[in-house]
Amino acid sequence: MKQYLLAVQLVEGAEVPEGPGEDGDVDALNREMVAKGVWVFGGGLEPRSTASVVRADGGEVLITDGPFAESKEYMAGFWVIKAPDLDAALEWATKATKACRQPVEVTPFDDEAD
Repeated sequence: MKQYLLAVQLVEGAEVPEGPGEDGDVDALNREMVAKGVWVFGGGLEPRSTASVVRADGGEVLITDGPFAESKEYMAGFWVIKAPDLDAALEWATKATKACRQPVEVTPFDDEAD
């Protein structure tokens, strides 16, 4: 089965929509993914202000504080799942966006990376 990244996207400063989608909904989705055998791993990310960037520049390594890209949009969490095809991954993303009340971007892993 192919692996897919389901990336939860946030917009800095945007309000979280009201309604269903409390942490319990995400926990329930996680349990469902495990029970159905699609879960590989996942998690929420700390705020971008906690990030560091490590880059090689010539023979030197430079470490800087903060995110790589200055942007209002950012990945706040993710799931890596196994699914037979894109349609199945999109079905899980539909459940994910309802659970976390945020957009979820679906990206297949490169098969060559295995």
